[in-house]
Amino acid sequence: MTTETATALTELTSIHVEVIGSALESICDEMGETLVRTSYSPNIKERRDCTTALFDAAGNTLAQAEHIPIHLGSLMGIVKEVMRAYPLDDIRDGDAFLGNDPYTGGGTHLHDIVLVSPIFVDGELRAWATNLAHHSDFADRQHNHIFEEGLRIPPIRFVRDGGYVPDVFRFIMTNMQVPEERVADFNAQVASNRLAVRRYRELCDKYDADTLDEAGRLLLDYTERKTRAGIAEIPNGIYAFHDTFDYTGFDRTLDMSVTVTVEDEHIQLDFDAPPQVRAGFNVVRTALEATVYYAIKTLVGKDIPSNGGLYRPITVTAPLGSVLNCVSPAAVNVRTMTAQRVVDLVYGALADVIPDRVFAAANGAVASIGFSGINPRTGRFYVYAESIGGGLGAGCESDGLDGVQAHITNTSNLPVEALEAEYPLTVLRYELVDGSAGAGEHRGGMGIHRQIRADHDDCRTELETSRVHSQPWGLFGGGNGASSRIEINGTVRDEVQGVLAAGGYASIFTAGGGGYGEPSKRPREDVERDVREGRLTAEEAARLYGDQS
Repeated sequence: MTTETATALTELTSIHVEVIGSALESICDEMGETLVRTSYSPNIKERRDCTTALFDAAGNTLAQAEHIPIHLGSLMGIVKEVMRAYPLDDIRDGDAFLGNDPYTGGGTHLHDIVLVSPIFVDGELRAWATNLAHHSDFADRQHNHIFEEGLRIPPIRFVRDGGYVPDVFRFIMTNMQVPEERVADFNAQVASNRLAVRRYRELCDKYDADTLDEAGRLLLDYTERKTRAGIAEIPNGIYAFHDTFDYTGFDRTLDMSVTVTVEDEHIQLDFDAPPQVRAGFNVVRTALEATVYYAIKTLVGKDIPSNGGLYRPITVTAPLGSVLNCVSPAAVNVRTMTAQRVVDLVYGALADVIPDRVFAAANGAVASIGFSGINPRTGRFYVYAESIGGGLGAGCESDGLDGVQAHITNTSNLPVEALEAEYPLTVLRYELVDGSAGAGEHRGGMGIHRQIRADHDDCRTELETSRVHSQPWGLFGGGNGASSRIEINGTVRDEVQGVLAAGGYASIFTAGGGGYGEPSKRPREDVERDVREGRLTAEEAARLYGDQS
């Protein structure tokens, strides 16, 4: 370090840190747009099911694009796993490492494949560029344990000196069901990280690498202070909440609970859940932590930067080997289904002490549909997979949003035109579910009905959801949202997997969000608007809101 650099470090102000922090976030945003615009599969280019982030040399999160909160669970684990697997003197400029395994690679489920690239400046490792893409592959699988769910990839060198490692690339492509898509999407991931390396070096040219290191450290400290200040606004105490969890194809309902302890500037969340199960909704620890960090951020400061400083005042525990802290070989394919319920647990526990910040229960699931088979138009195997949104819970000042991806998912929907152009499928219905919103002074959001017809024989289907046997709860007198359900050819079914002949169709109805406040307090004009816009019939309005209708 030169004398000039040392002097500059002592003169770093909060403005410098803010500017550099914004520049790091800008790099993540540009990485994300590069990944979306250069990818091939509809799940990434249309639904934006991807995330980007920058880490410092030690693996601490510096910045994350505002994409999908649950993906943080995969991102924040893999950098340190790479450094554990490869000595520093074996990592070179132009390398990139791949991983997805929840138990050896820092991932949270196998579809989310992470690419990690070291950023060297003047021969010294200074940071890591990281992106994650959800690869729509591994279809027509069972989910009793992780070995049935797809290809497990521990942290492995995927790119060397700027090119794919031939043997590794060939091995991974051999295990992919739609390799043409995977090649194109991996190319997009590599391009995204290369852009980040270039942009970070340009930032070093402007501010000096040591200055960036120090600014990163100060940025994490600043985020920690803001998080602690936000937690300090929650009254000290011990708060608890419980909920039930059900899942299509699973023969029983599970009880889950959380105890939240707030003590000055620290918050501890102790979860209790049953032992892990032979089904795909188990959650690994990093996914649980990422979900909790999201929930706490929404409650203590939405403008708090998304970096490692946020995590420091938050402690998370759950029984090892449980549904919320599973161990190998538990299946984890739809872990977001359970993670959504974690957010509801946190909100429910703190509702009485910070009622103006929480929301009623959202739809409580990441309802997903999957179709696969041989596309008669191309003669090739295809995989269509999509998570379907639902109703968002209402808050103290606003109705819940209709038909959105709630909380930790944040993906876009796949437009009907794109779906039908890409796959041998036809969308018959795509609409909001009338009467699904929880009543209240502020009503919950409405669920979604998506109905898809197979246009070829032997179409393998997989539909999954939660809140089939329970309802998203309301707050402070608000009503519950409607439950979800699955239909095959018009008949309600519980099966997760099946086969459709040409002309057969599958439907999923996602749950609505809970309402907030007594329905009798809902303004008459809001009820009339709901009737006028088709959200409620006049009869439903009279039943739910009485004289207000």
